[in-house]
Order: sequence, then C-alpha cells, then structure tokens
Amino acid sequence: MNRFFSIVLFLAFPVSLLAQNSTDSLLMVLDQTVENFQIYSNQKEEKLDQFKALLKQASTDNQRYDVCGKLYDEYSAYKSDSALIYARKKLQIAEKLNDKRSLTDSRLNLASIMGIAGMYKESMDILNKVNINETPDLKAYYFHIYRTVYGFMADYAASSQDKIHYEEVTAAFRDSLLIVNAKNSEPHVMVKSDQLIVGKQYDEALKLLLEYYPTIQENIHDKAIIAYSIALAFEGKNDRGLEKHWLVISAINDLQSATKEYISLRNLAFLLYEDGDLDRAYQYMKRSLDDALFCNARLRTYEISKMMPVIDKAYQQQSKARQRLMMITLISISILSLLLMVAVILVYRQMKKLAVARKNLNDANQLLNNLNRELSATNIQLEETNHTLLEANLIKEVYIGRFMDQCSVYINKLDEYRRHLHKLSLKGKVDDLLNEIVSTKFIDEELKEFYANFDRTFIQLFPDFIEEISDLLIDDDEIKLKSGEILNSGLRVFALIRLGIKDSEKISFFLRYSVTTIYNFRTKFRNKAKGPRDEFESKVMQIGTFKK
Repeated sequence: MNRFFSIVLFLAFPVSLLAQNSTDSLLMVLDQTVENFQIYSNQKEEKLDQFKALLKQASTDNQRYDVCGKLYDEYSAYKSDSALIYARKKLQIAEKLNDKRSLTDSRLNLASIMGIAGMYKESMDILNKVNINETPDLKAYYFHIYRTVYGFMADYAASSQDKIHYEEVTAAFRDSLLIVNAKNSEPHVMVKSDQLIVGKQYDEALKLLLEYYPTIQENIHDKAIIAYSIALAFEGKNDRGLEKHWLVISAINDLQSATKEYISLRNLAFLLYEDGDLDRAYQYMKRSLDDALFCNARLRTYEISKMMPVIDKAYQQQSKARQRLMMITLISISILSLLLMVAVILVYRQMKKLAVARKNLNDANQLLNNLNRELSATNIQLEETNHTLLEANLIKEVYIGRFMDQCSVYINKLDEYRRHLHKLSLKGKVDDLLNEIVSTKFIDEELKEFYANFDRTFIQLFPDFIEEISDLLIDDDEIKLKSGEILNSGLRVFALIRLGIKDSEKISFFLRYSVTTIYNFRTKFRNKAKGPRDEFESKVMQIGTFKK
C-alpha cells in the first residue's frame, strides 16, 4: 500500500509543481502566491466585469438569467454578499420566466449561499419549500445543499445532542448523494471520500482520492478541494508531514483560483504555529482572516478569530525577542570595537619594539661579519617570521580599518533608523512602525553589504586567491562565480580559513550557515583536491602575496 501511495503521489503533482520535490520548496511557492494574492484577485475582478458587461448588454430575460447564474457561480466562493445579490436577481428573473426548473435552481442557489453566510434558518426555510420531484435532475444539487448546511450546523452545534442529530442527518444526505451522482463523477468521489474519512477508512479514501487527483486538468478550484480531502485523510492517519504537504497544495490552488472562502491555509497556519514557524503562521493566518472578511464568510471569520490571537501573541513575543537580540548584538559590537582599539595599540607597540630589534640586529651583523655563516640559518628563520608578521599585520590593519569604518557606518545607519522609527511613533503610524520593526529588510541589506565589503577586502589582500585555489583543484565547478559575485559561499569559507579562522562553528556563525553546511563545503573542496586531501587546507594557507 505504501508503495502505491508513493507512485500516485508522484503522478498527482501538477505540471507547475513537478520541479518542487519537498514540502519546504512547496512552501516557498505558497509564500510567493500569498504575496501575489492581489494579482489573482484582479484576474477574478476582470472576469466578473466581463460578465457584468454581458448582463448590461442582455436583451432577454433568458440571457439575463444565464448571466446572473454565471455571476453567482463566480461570486459564491469569492464574495458571499455579491453572490446573494445575484442569486436574488436570478430568482426574480426566474419568477418572470415562470419556468419550474429555473425557479428551483434559483432557490437552491439562494439557499446554498445563505448556508455559506451562516443564515441556516433562512436556508432551511427555502429548501423546505422546494418540491424537488418536479425537477429530478437537480436532486444532486438539492441533497448537496442539505448535506452542507447540516454539516455546518453539526460543526457549530450548541450541545452534543444537537451535534449527533445533525451529523446523522448529514450522513443520510451523504448517502442520498452517492445514489444520485454518477459513480466516477467528481461529486461522487468527493462525497464518497468524505464518507470514508468520517468512517475512519483513511486508506480507502486515499486510494480513491489519489487516483482521481491526476485526472483533474484545468479546474484548480477542484484541485484545491480534492487536495484538502487528501490532507484530511492523512490527518486521520496521523501522518503530519503528508497532511501539511497536501494542505500546501490545496492552499496554493485556493489562492490562485481567487477563492476567498477556504480552510486549507488556515489549518496550515496552525500546523506551522505548532512547528514553531511563527512568521509563516502569522502571515498565512492574516491572509486567511482578510479573505474571510472580504468574502463575508461569517463561519470562517469566527473560526479564524479563535486562533488568530494565539498566533499573534506568539508572533509578537518572537518580534520582541528579535529586538532584544539586536540590542545585544549592538552592545557586543561596541565592546568588540573597544577591544579592537586596544589590540591596535598593542600591535603598534609591538611593531615599534620589532623595529628596534631589527636595528639592533643590523648593527650586530655589521660587528659580527665573521659569524655570518653560523647565523645564516637563524637569519633565514627570522626573515620567514618577519614575512609572516608583515602579512598578519597587513591583514589586521586592513580589516581593522575596514571594521572601524563599517562600525561607524552601522552606528550612523542605526541612528538614522532610530530617528525614522521615532518619527513614525510621533506621527502615530503604528502600522508602519510595526511593519518596520517586523521587516528583516534592514538586516538582510546590511548582511549583503557586509559580505561584499569582506569579499572586496580579502581580494585586495589576496588578488590571486581564486586562480591559486583553482590550481589546487581537479576542476573549477565549485568556484564558478555568478554575475556580480566576488566570492561565492564555498570560496568565502576558504577565505576565512586563509585568514586563520579554521573552526567550523566560528565560520558558520560568521557566514550564517549551519555547521553541517560548512562541513559539506570543506568536504567538497577536499574531495576535488589534486594532491592528498589532508594537505588541501594547508596549501590554502600558503596562498598569498607574501609567499616565497
């Protein structure tokens, strides 16, 4: 069975998502989709405007009836208030046409949208007046609305007794739907899988759904519904990973179809909250709330309102923790600056002492020419030490100078950022102030500039570094640079090693990678070394302008 699921899961991916091979990569697609939600809403509005133009141009009641039906269909999962308006208009036109089927279909539309809007009594009043035997072809729609409304009533029943009753009625209408819908049709698959999931027959439900999902070609709203049902089945199996995976797929299709009345993104947000991914959880829940309010989906708004404060509180606590971390970082930088100043003074004194020692040595050499042979080995050793000291001093001078300049720039930028936040607070722009505090754009830009300064400084000190490290490798795949790059991540690791920072934990802290990632970089380079792999990093240490 597991093998079957693996094969079907692979086939079930839409073409646009074949390149994504994990839930993490799918989450990146969802992030972009959430960010671009307005694009899909605009596309929906353009389609609605086209139908509204057709409605104005309609010359007969039959044409107006058809266009109002299309507008209702488009609005039903997008904006319930507008869907209700067009359902009523459609019913008014049907009354003029005095056609039984049109009247029944219009009343069922009105009952359906009232159920979505939480108007259960009104929805039931309309359904109870419908004589479905006069229009038997609409029985499936009729039973579907009953099942949906009673399902809502079961979810929000005030007592356990009422809940049990509503669930029994829902199950009865579910059975009726299975009879009237064609066996291989989408409604039959959806209702049957719902029945299996309610009955905790999760494997059977997954077999049915995963076989059906790849057959859906263009209707991404249907993909969203089926994907959500698959997620429910995996939830029943306590397979949290695949539940999340299919919730992401469902949410992507919901947003891309401009559906505003949905569940997937909200449920996914809560899973991410439990996993500690508070940034995504907050953004997804906020998007869900905005869409529910836009759609005027009262039940969805109520559901989200119970969860939003919990996630928002955790998100705010995380934001405060980040602010504290930033303050600690600033204090640490200040302390390091003072330590570096002390180090500069000590190095300067040491250099003066070294200069005096060299002068004394030269004087002694003039007086002791007869001892040159005995001292030649010592002189060679001293010269090598001097070259090493000169190189170390130059590196320290250049990086200390750059670091002091960078600290000064950071202090100025932080002061400007502080004044900017102060102005926002004085003007009462709380939303803008919160957005500024939450945004990581400032940190990301400063990190990018910091690494660029590091790269330029390093190449200034070791201009032939890339060519020389290339000579140490069998091929140069690992050191190919993209346009605009001075050093890539792998070269930057060995640049730090060349500067004497060999500890992987320190390198990972500097480059903001995991220790495992740094270890992988070092291993990849060693594996491609021309000579013995154990000597590769020692040869890297010999790269430089002072090498003889």
